[in-house]
Amino acid sequence: MSRALPSLAAAVLALGIVAFPFMRALENRLLDSFVRTQAALLSPDPDIVLVDIDEKSLAAMEKEAGRWPWPRVVYSDLVEGLEAQKPRAVVFDVLFTEADRFRPQDDAAFGETAAKYANVYFPLLRLPARGDENGALLAQLAPELGLIRSKAADPGARAAVVPPLALPASTYARTGLISFTEDADGVGRRYLLRETVGGWQIPSLAARVALELGFPVPDQDDLVLAWRGAAHSFPRASFSDLYEEFNRSARKRPADEFAGKIVIVGAAASGLQDLRVTPLSSLHRGAEILGTAIENLKNGRQMRYAPLWWSALLGCVLISLVFAGLKVNTDTRVIGAGLAIASVTVLVSAWFAAGRLLLIPVLTPLAAAWTFYAAGAVAEHLRERRARREAIAMFSRFVNPHVVKQLVERGGIEGAGQAREVTLLFSDIRGFTTLSETRKPEEVVALLNRYFSMQVDVVFRHGGSLDKFIGDAIMALWGAPLDDAEHARHAVACALDMADTLAEFKRRLGDAVRDFDVGIGIHSGRAVVGLIGSEKRREYTAIGDTVNLASRIEGLTKEAKRRILVSRDTVERCGDAFEFVSCGTFPVKGRAQPVELFEPRRKP
Repeated sequence: MSRALPSLAAAVLALGIVAFPFMRALENRLLDSFVRTQAALLSPDPDIVLVDIDEKSLAAMEKEAGRWPWPRVVYSDLVEGLEAQKPRAVVFDVLFTEADRFRPQDDAAFGETAAKYANVYFPLLRLPARGDENGALLAQLAPELGLIRSKAADPGARAAVVPPLALPASTYARTGLISFTEDADGVGRRYLLRETVGGWQIPSLAARVALELGFPVPDQDDLVLAWRGAAHSFPRASFSDLYEEFNRSARKRPADEFAGKIVIVGAAASGLQDLRVTPLSSLHRGAEILGTAIENLKNGRQMRYAPLWWSALLGCVLISLVFAGLKVNTDTRVIGAGLAIASVTVLVSAWFAAGRLLLIPVLTPLAAAWTFYAAGAVAEHLRERRARREAIAMFSRFVNPHVVKQLVERGGIEGAGQAREVTLLFSDIRGFTTLSETRKPEEVVALLNRYFSMQVDVVFRHGGSLDKFIGDAIMALWGAPLDDAEHARHAVACALDMADTLAEFKRRLGDAVRDFDVGIGIHSGRAVVGLIGSEKRREYTAIGDTVNLASRIEGLTKEAKRRILVSRDTVERCGDAFEFVSCGTFPVKGRAQPVELFEPRRKP
């Protein structure tokens, strides 16, 4: 029981963590992937066809209609051609809210055609709600726009809506909103069915079409879209192809191509910017989203979210099973394997449920269960580590995580020294004396600890081993105790990041560390690496000429007026990973020949 208590506490914490917004975003992404893969298994409704104003149409129509926006008479030709085949409906996902001042005769021709056919529908523009106080009275617009008045309708309510002013008022009753509302994570999963303003219900374009065609519309404000097919998979035809066809004396396309279909005319060219983010695509065309909403209403389909208690119950069951396993001292690997199988089962079940139009959030309970398990596994690991404490007592002062990993996995490190190809990095603080003279000792220690913590993180991030602290200097090692074929490149990359970290450290502390700086020296070669010291106290370190030269190079950074210097041996081992600027040759104490040194720079 005592072993399980830390896990229980961690599980309670996990349940709080998963309530954060970032967890909900991950949950949505997982459900989106289920929806996307399930939708790909289905075929789009063949009764809904898109007429795309695509890049091809913009180019092909330029000679006939000029550049976009086109004169509206071209839409008249399209509608006449479509209506000759007796479609069920023609739905425009193109706004006609402004009259064409330069070609009023074209608007008149299109308006005459639109008024002639009762199955042609148009979008109603909804301006931002903050402008509603200056909008039109909904009581006056209601008969014209076909608004639905609820019992609580306010006779003084106003809304900033704009009908298709380029068309006759007789067409306004065949309009609806095309507002696209994203969820908090920027993905659109729902489609508006109606917007209620002051008790007046303004239907969406999809709902308007459904009502006119006799499809049942749920008594709700929106629906979670149930997708069919991948993005861009609706049956479609290019606007320019149809325009050419309908103006041709000898037709080439089937005469009943659009008979009984719901035809949606919308922008597909990326330059027209009618693109949205949905679970299916980050560039989903607005007409396809409208088509999906109409298809959902036509076929009585919509996604549903499972009640929250489903997820809560699943989380409690999984946590209880893990708790039971820990309580009877079951091997944590067995518990982990069982939890993995349960997780896969839950995920597959949720995937199948998405195919049945049910969305079950499972990531949150799985995260809680795995956090609970991780806490139990850590508790077990700590128990085992305590049992082996005597075996690794001699290394208790060693801070390198790689060495700890070897101790756990291999049972220890070879005690005898080995000659290995390594890269050594020395980093020494400049201005430390001045800093010590102007501050209290405890302030200096706190400052150094803060700085060392930041730089040690950089060393570890680049796969290095912290050999030791030497006063105010850091000695780091690559290539031991773990093999690293690119030890030189990793060390140089680490040095560059250490310089960036120093800059950030100085930026944070400002004038307090104005004179604080470092010199970094790097050299690669063979060194003896192993546990070195007396019987009572030994440390894992590197010794040899390579170590000495790396230290000497660090000392030359002040003379060379460079923050980072590396030897030619290191340069040659880095290949073309960096740019190196020669700083000349320098005499080195204990060496007959001078050493050529280089300053590394990141490639642009």
